[in-house]
Amino acid sequence: MCGFAGFANLQKDLSEDIHIIKNMNKKLQKRGTDEEGYFFNRNINLGHRRLIIIDEKNGKQPMTIKHNDINYTIVYNGQIYNKQEIKKELQQLGYEFIGYSDTEVLLKAFIHYGTNILHRLNGIFSFAIWNDKEKELFLVRDHFGIKPLYYTILNNTIIFASEIKAIFEYPQVEIEIDKTTVCELFGLRSCTYSRSRNF
Repeated sequence: MCGFAGFANLQKDLSEDIHIIKNMNKKLQKRGTDEEGYFFNRNINLGHRRLIIIDEKNGKQPMTIKHNDINYTIVYNGQIYNKQEIKKELQQLGYEFIGYSDTEVLLKAFIHYGTNILHRLNGIFSFAIWNDKEKELFLVRDHFGIKPLYYTILNNTIIFASEIKAIFEYPQVEIEIDKTTVCELFGLRSCTYSRSRNF
C-alpha cells in the first residue's frame, strides 16, 4: 500500500508552498513507511509515500520520464495485473525499460497511448500524471474506486490525496459534513470521493 498527495494551480506560483506538500505527505506515512519522495514545480507539488514491494532501486516516486523533450511525472498507488502484456507491447514499439516496476510501465504507457490507456488497464490503481510542457494534470482512479482518490478545488487550486486527512492539511480547506455524501455512505456502504462547493 502506497499513497500520494498533491496540488496544482496554473495561475499561481507554488514554489513557496513546499511545506504544505510535506505536511500533506506526512499524513500518509502509514501507507508507505519505507520511502518518501517529492516533486516541486511552479504550478504543481507532488508527494509520495512508498511501501517497497517491487523494484526498490528503479521504482522510486515521483517518477519523471523525458520523452520527445517533454517531462512527464507520475505518483501512483496500485497494481496493474496486465503489466507484462502492456510492457511487451511497448517494447515492440521501441520503448526501453530500466526496471520492472508497475510505475515505469504505467507512465510509458500513458506517454504512448495518452488517456486511452484507461481502456487497456486491468488492475486497481489511482495516479496523477503531470505533463510539464502542456501544464496538464491527469488524475484518475480505477473504475470501482478500490484504490482511493480524494480531491477538492479551492480558489483555482485542485488538491488531491489518497486519504482525505491529507487534504485537510492544505490551508483554507475546511472540514464540513456533506449530508448527501453521508447518506451515500450509509446507503451504499462505501464512498470514495469528496465534494467541494468551491468550484
